[in-house]
Amino acid sequence: MSHPWGDGSDTEAPTAINAGVTLVEGSTFCISDTSGAISPNRPAGLFVRDTRVLSHWRLTVDGLEPQPLTVRYDEPYSATLLARTAPRAGTADSTALVIIGRHVGDGMREDLVVRNLSGAPLDCAIKLELDADFADLFEVKEGRTGHDVVTAARALDNAVQISRAELGVAVTVSGSGATAEGRELCWEVTLPGRGEWSACIEYLPALGTDTTPPRYPCGIPVSRSTPAQRLREWYANSPTVQTDDETLAAVLQRTLTDLGALRIFDPHHPERAVVAAGAPWFMALFGRDSLLTSWMVLPLDRRLAVGTLQSLADLQGTQVQAATEEQPGRIPHEVRFGRAATLLLGGGTAYYGTADATPLFVMLLGELYRWGLDPKIRDDLLPHADRALDWIEKYGDADGDGFVEYRCAADHGLANQGWKDSWDGVNFADGTLPEAPIALAEVQGYTYAAYVARATLAAGTGDHSTAERWRAKAAQLKTAFNEAFWLPDRGWYAIGLDRDKRQIDALTSNIGHCLWTGIVDDDKAERVADHLLSPEMFSGWGIRTLATSMGAYNPVSYHNGSVWPHDNAICAAGLMRYGFTEHANQVVSAMLDASTRFGHRLPELFSGFDRAEFDVPVPYPTSCSPQAWAAAAPLLFLRTLLRLEPSVPEGVLSVAPVVPARYLPLRVGGLRVGSDVLSVTVDPEGWQVRGLSGDLRRS
Repeated sequence: MSHPWGDGSDTEAPTAINAGVTLVEGSTFCISDTSGAISPNRPAGLFVRDTRVLSHWRLTVDGLEPQPLTVRYDEPYSATLLARTAPRAGTADSTALVIIGRHVGDGMREDLVVRNLSGAPLDCAIKLELDADFADLFEVKEGRTGHDVVTAARALDNAVQISRAELGVAVTVSGSGATAEGRELCWEVTLPGRGEWSACIEYLPALGTDTTPPRYPCGIPVSRSTPAQRLREWYANSPTVQTDDETLAAVLQRTLTDLGALRIFDPHHPERAVVAAGAPWFMALFGRDSLLTSWMVLPLDRRLAVGTLQSLADLQGTQVQAATEEQPGRIPHEVRFGRAATLLLGGGTAYYGTADATPLFVMLLGELYRWGLDPKIRDDLLPHADRALDWIEKYGDADGDGFVEYRCAADHGLANQGWKDSWDGVNFADGTLPEAPIALAEVQGYTYAAYVARATLAAGTGDHSTAERWRAKAAQLKTAFNEAFWLPDRGWYAIGLDRDKRQIDALTSNIGHCLWTGIVDDDKAERVADHLLSPEMFSGWGIRTLATSMGAYNPVSYHNGSVWPHDNAICAAGLMRYGFTEHANQVVSAMLDASTRFGHRLPELFSGFDRAEFDVPVPYPTSCSPQAWAAAAPLLFLRTLLRLEPSVPEGVLSVAPVVPARYLPLRVGGLRVGSDVLSVTVDPEGWQVRGLSGDLRRS
């Protein structure tokens, strides 16, 4: 999930927030320490549309900062921070409790309470220091905010407004009953014994437009807000899982919570939900990440896939532009609104440097059709699928050899444009780096699956000649791939072909993606499966990205030996597709075991050390958590164990569970397939499906 607008060396995940409070709602997030304090020289603040609208926050009572006690997380966007005032001289006890209810979304609201803990009256001076530098999100993340920034502040009746004139941005902070002085809000409070004082504070940003209406207006319960209503609906409509295995149950509950938090909504299309790539720094639409996550989430919710496809269709390339790598029909890699991004992109907000998002777009549309898709939405999206296929044939396959290649065209673009998009993420077995253009193995698999998906969509509309044309193209690509990428003396597929069509011969997890898409010839699948579970590839906690026998292997690298949950979920699904049930179950069980060491939240990645050496999975230092496709991976694990494959257009549901005994009995309810709401129950005696209507039959 590398960000393209850097110096080419920043290939790691966002900075980890190990101690503090992170709240997220849509593309708004706030990072502070446990007292609520925000410092401008740390990767912290209140961010709206990739801009830091609050860079300094310091609360004092009688000139001293309250001492943090604990934090209660209410929802992904809300927390209650508890602190006590500093003890008076000569005593160890505090006289007052400070409660800060913080709620983020298009700005922020805080409910500030000071409670007198003693029976004696209490007079105190409360002061809130504020500032905003309006720095770009990536300036903050990368520590590039030390330069002088000139902002103006003016005091209003009970508010402070801070602005940065050359950017046309401002934030207004108002507090009920406050006196504004410079960049401070002040209150003089007199509390009777056991008495309580409260104030509501609103943070309203204006980023080149009118001030955004408050998401949580003072005086109205936060529970009545749009984010609260959306989360209640999300939980109410989500599947239920009952199992005696505490690990599986806890992981799936965490999945549900994290995916609910990672959704973002287009203000111009509020009915559309898409999933952001990861919190907090990647709360944006990413082509590859959002498409793969939406695929994994289909058993839980089809609306994320619909919203993702519609949003990416709106951004589909229309012209050739080197600065953004835009090309007609191409699906973008990343959408951003921050100043650093738009300046580097000549005023644009989308970067298109990815080889895989475009075929994944067509793949997802075909899969969504199999799960049940409104015909009107299908018909609206089909022209975009055809434009994507046009890109594959004209721009993706620029040399006409039948394979999709990539070569970075932008000064600040990504050198590698598959999912292993770090600068050294693609390499030969000896560790040397290939020359572009590069044709990646898994991208050919995605393209094969895109051709099959388009054939299925055409057959569904009665266009049989188009269906046959795309089936033929898929078959042709499969044959060519198995001839060009297979390494018969080693028993695996090359990760790619380089500029000179040489096989990039490293043993990688990418071959598992090829199993998932079905491009692997049946007579080669067993050797591929065995390599994935070999000691060189399988750590005991999961499948490594690169085998230990390869020259570039490093267990604490981003893409060259680490373990990624989403990668393992795809590999497990691929293994199951070809009938290697024991291999697949071994991967699923290892990943679920690993989750117990991460609070049942699978991280973006972790280190690739062997389980025999370390009996705990070793964290990767800057892994993003929660991260979308890691959060969604358990849903694909569950689908893999159930072997759940619907085809609503054909009226068929295939279910053939192969669930390890440790997870039994298992009941999954609330699965939405077409118009049916299904439950699948598996126990040692067998399994059954309930909820099938006359529209679906079990195969």
